[in-house]
Amino acid sequence: MSTTAWTEEGGKLCRDFTFKDFSQAFAFMTRVAFLAEKQNHHPDWSNVYNTVHMALNTHDAGGAITEKDHRLAAAIDKLL
Repeated sequence: MSTTAWTEEGGKLCRDFTFKDFSQAFAFMTRVAFLAEKQNHHPDWSNVYNTVHMALNTHDAGGAITEKDHRLAAAIDKLL
């Protein structure tokens, strides 16, 4: 798996994750889904074959990047 670091793009924390294949990418998304539910904070994301793109911002804060986003990003990083 290869990743880039979290970066700020268009007022969101963004990161791409590339896996060996679709199954690994989807399994990662499933693990992230459980974290997101637990934190009640959900990413904007997309998946094409083995690549997952995530963007985090807080809709309740007018779309700003908040501590909620940094907390979820850190939890996602621990899955890797």
